[in-house]
Parts: sequence; structure tokens; C-alpha cells
Amino acid sequence: MFLSISLKAQTKENPALLRKQIAASKESPQKIALLQKLSDFYINKRGEAKKDLDSAVILNNEAMKLSLKIKDDLGRGKSMLLDAKINKERGNKEAAFSKVKNSITYFENHKMTEQTGEGYEELSFLYDNDPKNFDAKIKLKEKALALFKSSGSKLKQASVLKDLGELYMIKGDSDKSIEMLKQSLAIYQSLKYQETQGVYNFLTQAEIQKANYEEALKYGIAAEKAAINTNDNTLQLSSIYSNVGMVYYYLRQNDDAMRYWEKALDVAKKNKDNGYVRTVANNMSTMLIRQRKFDQAIAMIKEYKAKYPIDDKQFEMTEDYILFSTYTIKKQFRNAEIYYKKLVSYYGENAERHNNQTSLLRSFVFYHYQTKNYPAMYREATLFDSLAKKNGNDMLRSENHLIWFKADSTQGKYLDAIEHYQLYKKFSDSVFNGEKSKQISSLKIQFETDQKDKNIELLTQKGKLQEIQITNDTFIKYVFIGSIVVLILFILLIYNRSRLKTNANKKLELKRKQIDEQNDQLKKLLAEKEWLVKEIHHRVKNNLQIVISLLNTQSAYLDNEDALMAIQNSQHRMHAMSLIHQKLYQTDNLSTIDMSWYIYELVNYIRECYSSENKIKFTVRAEKVFLDVAQAVPMGLIINEAVINTTKYAFPDDKIGEVVISFKNIGNGDYELMVSDNGVGLPDDFDIEETESLGMNLMRGLTDQLDGNFSLENKNGLKITIIFRKNTEIEAHEK
Repeated sequence: MFLSISLKAQTKENPALLRKQIAASKESPQKIALLQKLSDFYINKRGEAKKDLDSAVILNNEAMKLSLKIKDDLGRGKSMLLDAKINKERGNKEAAFSKVKNSITYFENHKMTEQTGEGYEELSFLYDNDPKNFDAKIKLKEKALALFKSSGSKLKQASVLKDLGELYMIKGDSDKSIEMLKQSLAIYQSLKYQETQGVYNFLTQAEIQKANYEEALKYGIAAEKAAINTNDNTLQLSSIYSNVGMVYYYLRQNDDAMRYWEKALDVAKKNKDNGYVRTVANNMSTMLIRQRKFDQAIAMIKEYKAKYPIDDKQFEMTEDYILFSTYTIKKQFRNAEIYYKKLVSYYGENAERHNNQTSLLRSFVFYHYQTKNYPAMYREATLFDSLAKKNGNDMLRSENHLIWFKADSTQGKYLDAIEHYQLYKKFSDSVFNGEKSKQISSLKIQFETDQKDKNIELLTQKGKLQEIQITNDTFIKYVFIGSIVVLILFILLIYNRSRLKTNANKKLELKRKQIDEQNDQLKKLLAEKEWLVKEIHHRVKNNLQIVISLLNTQSAYLDNEDALMAIQNSQHRMHAMSLIHQKLYQTDNLSTIDMSWYIYELVNYIRECYSSENKIKFTVRAEKVFLDVAQAVPMGLIINEAVINTTKYAFPDDKIGEVVISFKNIGNGDYELMVSDNGVGLPDDFDIEETESLGMNLMRGLTDQLDGNFSLENKNGLKITIIFRKNTEIEAHEK
């Protein structure tokens, strides 16, 4: 199941601020633009409440009157288009079509290229996602794209390309979809546009259609990262989690798939969207089916259907499809036949009206095979294979040919069965070849690393042997020029040298065996050392957690606020150190920490502890820098002190503000940590040398531990800057 629901654009405008700006504006094009912006906010506001659309109408009418009064042609055209959007939201499709076309004619007559493109784009939105409308939608979006290119509106080009990519994906043309989406992504990246998670998410789905799971996982993780970086907690995040889970599902990494689907379900529930909740729940039911927990899967579908009702016939058909497949697997053909008839009645015998025709056809093929309706099975299997071939999905083709092979075998068509089995193996191998190659490459790198020292030693020995051989050849050349006596002496010498060489070779062979044994022992010692170091980090982390728990228990018996605050601060400091040891024992790198990950996790923990996300915005700009534990611990404690102090004191009386945490390489081996805010700052009479603040003194002491420079800037808030030199001794030792 694919969660490819088009997300309605959500504006980020502040309606209260817009109303103030409108009230303060004179009659001008700027006021018209503000009225239209606020009207558009109410049009796109989630829920489509009648009062919101009424507000949108009032504001747009006011903008239209003003544009006619001051003869603002652009403002008038935009109000015409907004009027069409309002009719669309109210369900007046016929009126919306007419008004959009009128606005397009108006824009064309006034040579407003970009706005004409907006008109064609809006016209495409009036068609629903019935497959028969796809070609019309694509043509309209291509017209809009050409106009946006002509007007130089790159952001709108990227948006239309993303929509085209989604349409081609739903249509089943994965290659075309990926081409459009990559063009969209390139434009967004050239503009340094941050909210690219939607494009990455569609790329994930398109690569899933092609069974290119390595690429799909890469794009899915990129979508997740972009969503987190832009604080996107909308339904789009649920879609991203669901699609990453789908990739893991196809890779048969069941635990990872369920973990992502659980996150997707949580986001969908928080956004109170029944369609998304049911879709993710259906995905999870397919995992139960894979685990042969059929009754649990059926119960889950029925439970969520009752708890989260939606009025969507096509969605109901999707759940009927799962139930049909489940009953077919259970060989409860009487129940399966009920849902088969429903699906055929809605989508057609060949599922030609289903958005993802291949998935439904696959179930039809299996159903006909199970019920021994071989003529119908062969007909559906032939169509299914052609569609999967068109999409480039070798995994689906392999499954199809496996069923084909079984059907031929059952009927005694052994030559045909062999042919289909060979095709099954061919396509199955092509799906997983890339993954195997990746594993082989990884093993090869590991092997080459282990053998590096040994190879150097063997090459040295080989060079010495070659040097001996060259000396012997030269000696023979001159001996043969001499007399017979010299020849006899030479033969004796050769004999003697042969013995020496044999003895030398025996010694070399003995040494080689000794070196091999030593290398094996060193490998065992290294493995034991790594295990011990990991165990140490694990136990340190556990001990810190125990201390945190003890402090937490102790705080329950204290009434003194200062004591409670001291215990809480100590807990935060211990958590900062615990994060480092936790990361070290979970990864193969036992000596250094990725500070970009660490800073993000630490700041996120502090934000959750103080529940300050509603009034304080935290921005983390950390480069991927690896520090050893000796530097990571004091740096983590500094960040902990700085951010907590800012959270507590920089924004009194629920003042809204921003805290920026930056860590970067400033050249010449120096690194800069900066924690700044736009809060109230320090008092004017603050003297850092005379302060008794434990946090401030702790940060200075930790800076000295880093051999760094500590500075404060008390202007428009407080900025703490620490510059230090990275410890490279561990890196040099590892090299």
C-alpha cells in the first residue's frame, strides 16, 4: 500500500499580523496583496470550515473593489483566481472551472505570464485523481511549467515539476516520475530551499515502484532529515515515515518497518486525520499477514474502520483488497469471492481503473491460481507482467513468474514451467544483486585493511629475494667468461649458495608462519579490546543513568527549591555525558563522536525537559565534526550549561525568542562553538570575573580544559563564543 496522498498546501502566514498590516495600509497595490494573502490563508486553512471560507470571500471582495477603484490590473486578476479557488473549496466545481478559465483569459490579455501559469496550475487541481483525468492534468501542468520558465519563476517551476512527478508515479510511469522529481529537486537546491521533504518522499515512492530499494531508502532518509530540519510535523511526516517503513518491508527488515509505521501512525493521530491513520494501520496489517497472523490482521482492519470512519469509496476498496488477499491466502475462498466481486465491480476485470493497477492484478493472479481458474490466471498474469516490465519492477515480475511456474507444473506443462522458473530466478537475482555487491564490497574493504600490514611484509621479503636473484645472475655472467677452474669454483659456490638459499627460505617460511600466528593473536586481542571498551562505555552510561535515577528519587524528598534545582542541573550534566557513552558503545567507532548528531540530540533533550518549544525556537547549525571523548564531554557540558541558562533566564514572562547553537571549523585547525539568543541578555553591571554563577564558572573551567578561549557578547541578547583547537592525537594514531 502506498501513502501517496496529495497534501494541501498550508500557508505559514500570521493572520493577526496580516490584519494589523491591512489596517495600517493605505489604498494601494500593497494593501490589495495583503487582503489576498489573508484570503488565501483562510482558503487553505485545514478543515474547510464555512466561517473560514466566508472570511475568505469578504477579504477577496474587498481586494477586488479596491483593485477596480485604483485600477490595479494585477490585483484584479489575482482576485478573479482567488474567487475560483473559493468556489472549488465550496464544492462548486462547475463555477470554479468557469472562473479559472476567465482568469486565464484575463491574464493572457494583459500579458501576465507568471499569473497565466498560476491559472493553468489551478485548473489542473480541479480534476480529481481518476486515471482518466491524468492526461488532462499533465497537459495543464506542462503549460503552467512552460509559462513559469518563460517568466523565470524558479520556485513555481520546482513545485509544478514535483506535481508532475507525483502524477507520473500514480500513473505507473516510474522513470518519467523520477526524471521530473530530480529536476524539481535540482531547482530547489539551487535556490537553497529547505523544505524539500515532499520531493524526496515522492522519489522514495517512485523507486519503490521500480523495486530499487537502496535508492528508495536513500531518498526516504533524506526526506525524514529535511522534515526534521524544517520542524515539519504535518501529515507529510506521516507519509515519509510510512514510505520508509514500506522500503524496509520490501527488504524484509520487519522490525525497522514496524518502527517507522508506528511513528507514522503517531503523527497521523496527532494530526487527527482518519485517512492517514487507517492507511498506516492497513500497512501494519500487511506485516501481520506476512507473519501469518491473519485473524489479527483482519481484526485490526475492522477495528480501525470502526474507530476512524471516513467517507471514501476508493479507500474502502483498498481495505477490501487487503481482506480479499488475506482470505485468499487462508484459502477461505467463499469469503475471498465476496471481496473479489466488489473489486471487479469497482475497478474492472483487469483493474484498469485502479491507480496502482499492478498491485491489484497481482492479487487477482494469486486468487485465480488458488481457485484453479487457470485461463483467468494466465490472462491476468500476462497483463501483470507487461505492466511490471513497463515500471521496471523486477521483484513483481519474479513473483509473477513463480506463480506461473507453479500453475504450469500443476497442469503438466513442464517446458513452460522451466521457462517461467528461469525467468523467476533471473528477475529475483537482479533485485538483490546490488545489495549483495554492496556487502561484498564492504567485506573486501575490511579484508584489504586487515591484510595491509601482512602484504607490506611479504612485498619486502619478495624484494629481498629478487635482489639476491639479480646478484646471482650477475655473478654467473662473469664466472662463465673465466677459466674451467673458475667454472669449477663457481659450481662449488653455486652449490654452497643453494644450501644457504634453502636454509634462508626455510627460515623465511618459519618467520612467515610466526607472523601469521601473531597477526591472528593480534586480531583476537583487538576484538577483545573493542568489546571491553564497548562494555566500559555501556557500563559508564548505565552508571550515569543509575545516578540520574538516584538523584531523581532524592529530589522527591526535598522541598528546598535551590536543592531541587541543583539536583536537576546535575541530572542534565550527567545526561550530556551519558549521551556520549551511549553513542560510543552503539557504533563501531569507539574513540570519536559525531558532534552534529550529539549537539542535535542534546538540544532536543533540553527542549523536551523544559517544554519550551512553544515559545523558544532552537536552531542547530553543526558541521559533521568528530571529536574524541576528552573534548566531547567538556563541550557537551558547556552546551548543556549555556542552553539551560538561556532557556531559564533569557526569555522571562513567556517571551518568544530564538536560540542558535553553531559549531563549525573556522580554519587553521581551530573550531568555534557559539550559543546565542535574542533574549534580555546579562545585566549592565555584570562582571564575569566577580560572578558567583556556577554555570558561568563551570563553562569557563571547561573551556580551559579544552585549551580554548571563552568570550561573551552582551548585545541584543547574549552570545557565548568558545574557540579551541581540535585534538588530533587519536586520529594520527589511527592513521
